[in-house]
Amino acid sequence: MTKVLVLKSSMMGEQSQTNQLIEQLLKQRAEHGFQDDVITHDLTTLNLPVLNADIFHALRGVENDSQQIQKIVQLSDQLIAELKQADLLLIGAPMYNLNVPTQLKNWFDLVVRARHTFRYTETYPQGLVDGVNAIVVSSRGGVHLGQATDAVSPYLTSVLGLIGIHNVEFVYAEGMDIPPLRENALKAAHTQILKLAV
Repeated sequence: MTKVLVLKSSMMGEQSQTNQLIEQLLKQRAEHGFQDDVITHDLTTLNLPVLNADIFHALRGVENDSQQIQKIVQLSDQLIAELKQADLLLIGAPMYNLNVPTQLKNWFDLVVRARHTFRYTETYPQGLVDGVNAIVVSSRGGVHLGQATDAVSPYLTSVLGLIGIHNVEFVYAEGMDIPPLRENALKAAHTQILKLAV
């Protein structure tokens, strides 16, 4: 049994190419005999809090009497527990204005915590999330891969690496708003999904 944690962050719901590709990957895994125990979060509906100074300090261990802040720390603990129990983290990360959706950033701001998902050493931070692989599915309206306009890939590679997730595969569907490119881009993404599902 593979524990899969799915994070969807597209505001387009079922019409989202990223979400459709995620569902296709899960379907292909099932057809190839994987017995996945899947937890799915649509981050656009969770209303995760936006990081501020009070939340930041509370997540770092500073006591706060506010019940609201305490609930946010408890939520962070829950999200971290889900992540650490997962074998596979499947992230939907469409590109919005050259970066990841706000809701996905909010999730990372709650789970990237010193002494919980990483720790500082005398040299470099050490990730504390062990044994989790990641697949990132990212659709884009334009073509950005390998260019300075792609902040999604380096950000996710870095933040996942910080917490100890280094085996990260990316599935791209670029040019979704460019008719001559759209069909071939989706075919390439589906081909990559087929390879990742075996």
